[in-house]
Amino acid sequence: MTEKKRVVVFDYGFGNVRSAERALARVGAEVEITRDYDAAMNADGLLVPGVGAFAACMTGLRRARGDWVVERRLAGGRPVMGICVGMQILFARGIEHGVEAEGLSEWPGTVGPLKADVVPHMGWNTVEAPGDSRLFAGLPADTRYYFVHSYAVREWELKATHAAMPAPKVTWATHGERFVAAVENGPLWATQFHPEKSGDAGAQLLTNWIDTL
Repeated sequence: MTEKKRVVVFDYGFGNVRSAERALARVGAEVEITRDYDAAMNADGLLVPGVGAFAACMTGLRRARGDWVVERRLAGGRPVMGICVGMQILFARGIEHGVEAEGLSEWPGTVGPLKADVVPHMGWNTVEAPGDSRLFAGLPADTRYYFVHSYAVREWELKATHAAMPAPKVTWATHGERFVAAVENGPLWATQFHPEKSGDAGAQLLTNWIDTL
């Protein structure tokens, strides 16, 4: 019998940790909700959720030493996945109500207000994933995922620098304008939408991630 993968849902006060726990357990992971440094460092996978304002999430993450955990896991090639604001804080900065806050800077780019007739973007939407995406493997192109957000990254700025470092796989979605819906970048993956609220499609996506751990 294959040993279950151990996943820590990082609990820093700004995420739907119970929903994430249930979704991961559903697809066969051994899940722990904690902010314990050693547990987060030693897990097969680390999931960083996020709900609320960019600046507040960053403050909470730093207080829980989550910035150290993410940085050190990635330095060692250990998988990390961000969801919703947990994806946004991986970028260099966020601007909300004219106030700029510094992110983790794992990727260059700015999280800003989504320009659309209806905001927040709340509900089901399709995405445009690369043909060789591992995150969306086995999922039809017309699959819908559940989004809840008012801010997004509209431009992808990180490019491949040499052949040994391939360009990240970037998935897009459109609500009023085109924005980054997901990223696969070595051990660092992230989604703007909520896999844990996306039913069977979200379960398949989380399975795809766990299969890489």
